[in-house]
Amino acid sequence: MDLITRGNKVIMETYKRFPLVFDKGQGCVLTDNNGKEYLDFVAGIAVDALGHSHPGLLAAMQAQMEKLVHISNLYWSEPGIELAEMLTKASGLDKVFFCNSGAEACEAALKLCRVYGKLKKNKEAVEIIAMEQSFHGRTYAAITATGQPKYQENLEPLMPEISHVPYNDIGALKAQISPKTCGIILEPIQGEGGIYPADPDYLKEVRKICDEQNIVLIFDEVQTGIGRSGKLFAYQQYGVVPDVVTMAKGLGGGVPIGGIIAKDHVAEVFTPGTHASTFGGNPFVTATAKYVIETLTAPGFFEAVVEKGDYLKSKLEALKKDHPTIKEVRGMGLIVGIQIDADLGAIVAKAMEKGLLLITAGSNAIRFVPPLVVTKAEIDQAVQIFSECL
Repeated sequence: MDLITRGNKVIMETYKRFPLVFDKGQGCVLTDNNGKEYLDFVAGIAVDALGHSHPGLLAAMQAQMEKLVHISNLYWSEPGIELAEMLTKASGLDKVFFCNSGAEACEAALKLCRVYGKLKKNKEAVEIIAMEQSFHGRTYAAITATGQPKYQENLEPLMPEISHVPYNDIGALKAQISPKTCGIILEPIQGEGGIYPADPDYLKEVRKICDEQNIVLIFDEVQTGIGRSGKLFAYQQYGVVPDVVTMAKGLGGGVPIGGIIAKDHVAEVFTPGTHASTFGGNPFVTATAKYVIETLTAPGFFEAVVEKGDYLKSKLEALKKDHPTIKEVRGMGLIVGIQIDADLGAIVAKAMEKGLLLITAGSNAIRFVPPLVVTKAEIDQAVQIFSECL
């Protein structure tokens, strides 16, 4: 019995998995259990920031595992404190809460803004506004905030007092705000919705409204954060600082860790007993994430991400003259979407046959989210294969 047949017998079918079993990886290359190599432009869905089997990351993981893996948050550990110091310094925010995933991070942020609304605005301030075509995770508040009904099918009733307005539409947002609004959550670049960057003036206006009306502004940077845009967080590309930012995916370089960073005046409403996470921020994951952040914030790293992202976009733009089905290339840094008027699934499948891993984003785009250590030669190879598939 082959591995896929065995897996189908014992693992719930919550994913429509591709018929591949991967055995090992190195850098931006994955090798399946038949020995075939694939250029990985999925990176675990924007998770493997430093690629596969990064020697420095492996060394940091091993060193911490030999000392201490888990103690619970009843006690302090040095890696967690040091990682929080690094993140607050780099983000311009003040306090960190660690958890295990992006959904948990969004859940924590949504809870935080509701507690803030009740304690610092008024007892009725429980309404949260999210964006259409957004994606925030699979837990109940996060899936309610997600602005794509297909993810909410058969889950009703959803969480109350969470509404949606069109992205980048300041008029629609203003019309939805009331004295009961406690929070606004949005992605600076919509990821699962199709790789749509926010309009800079829109973000500035949202920030102004939140300041004027005592509303907590949450930026969901689970996918766009940790260097993917060419800054540690995408909001730093816009010059607009949120009250709370969510993070996960690339933070651990493949190890499950998530979290939020918040301004002091918001963070202080979380007191002992209001929120928790047993595994969140344990010594092993924070030591691993420390290495990731140290690597990303080293001189020249983010500049290289911007340069490679611009190079990738230029190569994809150049395909337009030969492939009229290409409608638009969108993105920032190394999160790039290419909108195509064609069967996206067929293109992804053909690319896989030819040794290139890609995934879709939204209903009309293919997403390029390679490890941040990808080379220009690997970008050339990926674009060549992609062109052949078109």
